[in-house]
Amino acid sequence: MIEWKEIIVHHSLTKDGQTVNSEAIRRYHVETLGWDDVGYHFLVEKVRGLYVVVPGRSLGRVGAHTKGRNEESIGVCLVGNWDEELPPVQALLKLEDLVLGLCSFFSISATRIYPHNEFAPNKSCPGRLFPISSFSHEIFKLQQLNATVKDLLKERVSWRS
Repeated sequence: MIEWKEIIVHHSLTKDGQTVNSEAIRRYHVETLGWDDVGYHFLVEKVRGLYVVVPGRSLGRVGAHTKGRNEESIGVCLVGNWDEELPPVQALLKLEDLVLGLCSFFSISATRIYPHNEFAPNKSCPGRLFPISSFSHEIFKLQQLNATVKDLLKERVSWRS
């Protein structure tokens, strides 16, 4: 089993349209780039008016999203071009839910959430307007809140015993 240590956030650099864009991204990665699957493990996109998490490459397989980091990082992509506009709040909330769940399940600290451009400085990914600092900080605050709630529950259970 792969030991996931970090999460890398991407954008598709395409406009999120009315169709299921994750399938077009998968086709591009497979047919044009010659990969065996889409490079990201998860994509977040708008489908029928709602933001949804779309599974990509299996978490049982190394991704193909960040050269030199794929063996230890989960790749997530928020479909859209965040160089041209701010990501919608609903999209960020769905991405936040996904990343928080991954962090919790794989014991990844919010300090290990990175923008793709940290490892590919020639790229703007996940977009110049993507609020990576506030996004990571929000995950950090939620992780702290979850830890506090767990501690309170442990105290409550031991008090009743």
